[in-house]
This record gives sequence, C-alpha cells and structure tokens, in this order.
Amino acid sequence: MAKRDFYEILGVAKTASEDEIKKSYRKLAMKYHPDRNPDNKEAEEKFKEVKEAYEMLTNPEKREAYDRYGHAGVDPNSGMGGGGFGAGGFGDAFGDIFGDIFGGGRGRSSGPQVYRGADLRYNLEITLEQAASGFDTTIRVPSWDKCDTCHGSGAKPGTQPVTCSTCAGHGQVRMQQGFFSIQQTCPKCHGSGKIIPEPCAACGGAGRIKRNKTLEVKIPAGIDNGMRIRSSGNGEPGTNGGPPGDLYVEIHIKPHEVFQREGDDLHCEMPISFTKAALGGEIEVPTLGGKVSFTIPEGTQTGKTFRLKGKGVKGVRSGYAGDLFCHVVVETPVKLTDKQKDLLKEFDRLTKEGGSKHSPQSKGWMDKVKDFFE
Repeated sequence: MAKRDFYEILGVAKTASEDEIKKSYRKLAMKYHPDRNPDNKEAEEKFKEVKEAYEMLTNPEKREAYDRYGHAGVDPNSGMGGGGFGAGGFGDAFGDIFGDIFGGGRGRSSGPQVYRGADLRYNLEITLEQAASGFDTTIRVPSWDKCDTCHGSGAKPGTQPVTCSTCAGHGQVRMQQGFFSIQQTCPKCHGSGKIIPEPCAACGGAGRIKRNKTLEVKIPAGIDNGMRIRSSGNGEPGTNGGPPGDLYVEIHIKPHEVFQREGDDLHCEMPISFTKAALGGEIEVPTLGGKVSFTIPEGTQTGKTFRLKGKGVKGVRSGYAGDLFCHVVVETPVKLTDKQKDLLKEFDRLTKEGGSKHSPQSKGWMDKVKDFFE
C-alpha cells in the first residue's frame, strides 16, 4: 500500500515551520495515543503514522531528502537516505514521543519532563432525600500550597537550586544499549533538572507544604449511588510545572428506613391490618414529597403491589420522575386478648361454613397438594 504524504498526515503545508509541525503533531498524538484509545487498532495505526511523519519532518536532513525524493529519500532500503538506528533515528523518535506528549512541548531533550498531577477521590455520604432534591455543600480536601519559607524553590533561604550535573538540567539522560538509544528520567534529579544542596527545613526541599482547603460542591438533583462529580484542577499538583489533576467526588447514599431505590424508581413495604386487607379502604403512604392517600380494594393479599406514578426520583439524565411501588404486607395481629381470640375463632368458624369462596388461594393450593400426592 502506498504511503500517505507526511505533510498531509500532519495537516500542515510544505512550507510549515518546525513549530507548526510540532503543534500539529502534539494535537494528533494526544488524539490517537494508545492510552486514550485502548484496544483501538485504527487509532494505533494512525498514531504510528503521525509519529513517523513527525520524526521525518522535524529532522532537517530527512525533511530535505523527503522534499526532494519523496518517500524514497527517507527509506533506508532504497539506498538514498534514512537515519537507521543512529543519531536522529529510533532513539530520537523515542525521546520525541514521550518528551512532546508528557514534556510540555519543550522539544527534544531540551528540558525536564513535565507530568500531570494525580487525580484524587473524595467519598461523600448523603441521604436519599438530599440525592433526590440536590443541594450545595462544602468539603475539606488535602491540598499542596507553595512553601512560604522558600517560596516554592525547595532551597534553604539564602541558597538556590543548582543545575543537575548528570543531565545538564534536561531532567533526562540518554543511555546507549547496542544499536538502541533509550531516553529515561535522570536518576539523580528525578526529572527536575535541578539539585538542591541545602533543602528548605520547612518543606524538606519539596517546595510545597500540605494544607486542607475548602471547596464548594453542587450536588445535582437525582444523583444516584456511585456517581461522581468532577472538580477540575483540584487534584494533586503536577510535577515540573505540569497541570494539576482533578478531584472526583464519589456519591454514597445512606440506607433509607422506608425506601429502596432502583434507578429512578422507589420501593417500599406497606404493612396493613388483616381487617383493612379484607374490607379494603383508604390508606396513607409516605413519599419523598409528603403523604398521599389511595384506596385499596377488599380482599387485598400479601405481595400485592401498587404503583404510584411519578412519585419516585427524577434522575439527573431523566426528563420525568420514576414511580413508587408499594408492596403490601398483611400483618398478623399479636398479643390478643381473650375476647379478640374468641371473636377470631367465631370468624374462622363462619368462614369455613361459607366454603372455599372465602379462601380461593387456600383451595387452589390444597388442590395442587392433592394432585401432587395422587
């Protein structure tokens, strides 16, 4: 398959400057980077294509050869050019990829690597009522501030950090292993490019101290258990001037005494008396918006479910509220007086005299048992 034009791959003109090429490369490399596109073969191929185009066009000799002879000018198998594994080859490309994506665009081995700060998670426990209606709250989270003593330098007052002699301030060193040139973080300065001979006593040379800060968080109405709210830039600070991470507030809803939530719907058990179940009538049930009344029919059995439309929760992505499902539980009376027991015995006798019409479920069950044994 014929290769695409390198300038076309990066979306730049043939007269583009090196800065324009780098700018376009960083944008495309971040878009197609494998870490951002896991298991995406198409993105992986595009990333390799973008990488190759960048390597060729940021190398003056290779770019000149490409402009004169096309792909043949930079193909090591063509006999006309190519850099192989020597200077400007694989090793430089390896450094460019990680240096430009994670190094803030400082160019090839020109400065210490820049890293984005880590994301943080804060677990926030709220009630079901708060989740349904939403509310504003404040939280206290650990944060890092610039050290007041050394003003962020990490050095003892009156002294200054010095350039690392191992990496010459680049924060990275290049190691040669046979044909391969591998770039890695400097083991002496750990990528900062600076050494602190006399660390600040207040911060231990870190240049920052840990403090708690208060943040305002808006909890949207209808939020559900396990959902997260992102607070941009409130995670850990970056390294060597890198951007801070984000803070994720993860919601945990406390168990409710009455309701169980399933998505936007609510469920509750509704105990009713034996008399109310037999005779029917009006009952009151709680909702998140207050009490409501409805009529149950006579002869209501345990397990019967009544649906109250729109009495659930309106989710954060829903256009309407869910429903409330009331599950009937017929309560057996306890601690009866002698008179109550006599009345129930009389009731039982009259019920049996009336035949199976008063207990259709019992008759059906007995018929099944009889068929089973026969």
